[in-house]
Formats: sequence, C-alpha cells, structure tokens
Amino acid sequence: MVVNEMRQHLTERILPFWERLTDWTRGGWYGYVDKDLVVHKDAHKGCILNSRVLWTFATAARVLGEEKYLDYARHALRFMGRFEDYQRGGLYWSVTPDGFALDKTKHTYCQAFAIYGLAAYMRAAGKNDPLYETARERAFRLFDVIETRCCDAGGYGEAYEPDFVPVDNKKLSDNPTLMERGEVAERTMNTLLHVLEAYAEFYRAIPEERVLKAGKACLERFLHVMYNAPKRRLEVFYDRDYRSLLDMQSYGHDIEASWLMWDAVETFIPEKERAPYRDMCLTLAEATCERAFTDHGMENEIVEGVVEHTRVWWVQAETVLGFAQAYALTGEEAWMARLCQQWAYIQREIVDPREGSEWFWSTDENGVPTDKPIVEEWKCPYHNGRMCLRLIEKHGEG
Repeated sequence: MVVNEMRQHLTERILPFWERLTDWTRGGWYGYVDKDLVVHKDAHKGCILNSRVLWTFATAARVLGEEKYLDYARHALRFMGRFEDYQRGGLYWSVTPDGFALDKTKHTYCQAFAIYGLAAYMRAAGKNDPLYETARERAFRLFDVIETRCCDAGGYGEAYEPDFVPVDNKKLSDNPTLMERGEVAERTMNTLLHVLEAYAEFYRAIPEERVLKAGKACLERFLHVMYNAPKRRLEVFYDRDYRSLLDMQSYGHDIEASWLMWDAVETFIPEKERAPYRDMCLTLAEATCERAFTDHGMENEIVEGVVEHTRVWWVQAETVLGFAQAYALTGEEAWMARLCQQWAYIQREIVDPREGSEWFWSTDENGVPTDKPIVEEWKCPYHNGRMCLRLIEKHGEG
C-alpha cells in the first residue's frame, strides 16, 4: 500500500512539478520558486540543485523503466558542464541563468553531488548511451579533484577559491550559535556523509579499486571519528583536528546517515566485517526515534539542550528511509508502523495541497507553513524523490 502510494505521488506530483521547471531555452532548471508559486526565471542556478535533479531523473529512469525521464537527465547532464572550471578543475557553486560562472567557490560538497548525479546517469543510461563517456570522464575528473585538491592527511576540507586555496566554510557552517561565536567549521559531518554517498553510487556504476578504497576510508572515519557512541549521535561541526565545536544533534542528519551509511556498507564492506557498522546505524535510528520522533513528524535538531522544532521537508523524507532501513535490519514491525505514521503525516502536513506545487520547505510544529520558498538552491527533488524511489526499488509493489 505505502509503496504504491509513493509511486503515484512520485509520478503524479513530484516529477511533473520538476518537469515544468526545466529551462529548455537556457539550460538546466529554474532556480527559485517563491512561497506564492511564482517562478523566478532570472534566479541563479545552483550546482547542488542541478546535480540533484540529474540524480533524480536518472534514477527515476532506471527504477521506473521510463525513457522519458532519461531525456530530462540528459538535459541536466549537458548543463552540468556550465559549472565546470576546465582549466583548474572542479565545479563552481553557482552560475547565472544563462550558465556563466557566478559564485566561484569550489566546495567539496558540490563536487560530491555532481559525482552522485553522474554515477546515477551512467547506471541508468548504460555504456551505449552517447553521453555515457561524458558522464564517466567528468565523474573521474571530480573524483580526482576531491581526492587530490579537497583532501589532506586528516580528511576532507570544505570550501576553496577557484585555485583551491581554502576559504571560510560559511556555506556549510551556518549554524546560528556558531555564527554568534564567530566560529566556522573546518570539517563537517554533512560533507563527509555526501562524499560517502557519492562514492557508493559511483562504485555501483564503475567498481574500481580506487573508489572502493576511498569509500572504505569514509566509513572508517564515521565509525572511529564522527560517531559519538556514548551520546548515540554523530557530531556535526569540527575544527581541523576533529574537535567538535558544538553540543548538537542534527536529528535529520542522523536519521539520514542511519540508512545512507548502511547503503555504503553493503556496497563497500564484506559481510563478515559489517557488525560494528550495523550497531552504529541502528543506534542512530533508535536514538533519533526516541529523542525526536513525534506523532506530527521529526524534530529538526537540538543545540546545547534547546530543541529546534521546525518540521523541515528533507528531515521528514529521510525519517521514512531511516525507519525503512531499521525495519529491514531488525524485522521489527514497530519500525514499519512508524514509517506508515510518518508517511501519513507527510501527506497531511508537508505536501503542499495547492495545484501545481510540491512540498513545503518547512512548517512549524503545528503544521503552519513557513515563508520559505518552494524551490531554491537547496530545495530540490532529491530527498522526497529519493524517498519514493528507494522504497519502490527495495520493496516493489505493496
């Protein structure tokens, strides 16, 4: 029942919404739709949004078996070239509506999401596709950028100038408490999580040893550095030496990591070596559920003892996937009951009921929508689209 509902929601609501936002004239996707559903066609276009659109349509083509979605993925793939710095390597953060470099920051996070989308395209299109080699070559160029320019002896850095001189990581270190203190994280759990995610998808597309080695290193860093076992959470913001900067649990990231890491474990780690990762992933799901799951969705985060109650669209989608993975690992029916409860809540409170819309960016804890836009550089079809696609792929009809 739930999977059938998600298939319908994906094909009749989410994907059609994003199809309508395709910029067939200038390339890519329109980058901003305000809370009143007005499309701002002259808004900038972000690398993150376009990479995630690429992943979504490519994966929809593969999972649903619909060629039309591959056409949208091809459109996204062609536009991704506008973000690339062919002289110095890497992708810029954003471009103008016409595809000219705008924000020239090169962030590890952006490079990773591009690999994620490119790998999904390769998996969907196959080697005979005319753009397969374009995707493959670009993915390896970006993999080399991450591993040689964004990496040091301690792990991955964050933000860089066009020539890869490090700069302040304000884009992924924008927590209000840190900002008040004038602190900026030099390493983040979020960036490592999505490098791991990208490498797992890349390895599924092209199982090369260097990708396997890098993916395993990411998992080991989560298990031995970022996972705080006594507190049953992942730390979020770090200085260069991995000292945590803030007493914080991001409920959204922990529930997302609980299944994303296991997805990578199944890709990279032999079965006989998986036990500690299984314990970590289940503990994150259990702790997040105990501390933050309510009958009206998942709380956002807790910082220095203060809970932030906003119901954010991506947190709600990742909650479904975290519960699905916990059910798959344990077989406990309580997880499936929570999944169904969360999906009902999403349909009731997070899906925008207006004709021609998609999901609200966020609501308050009572279900009142905030003034956030419906689309911006972070708000895209990746989280909610992936929620549907993964359950369809893993569980089929039912």
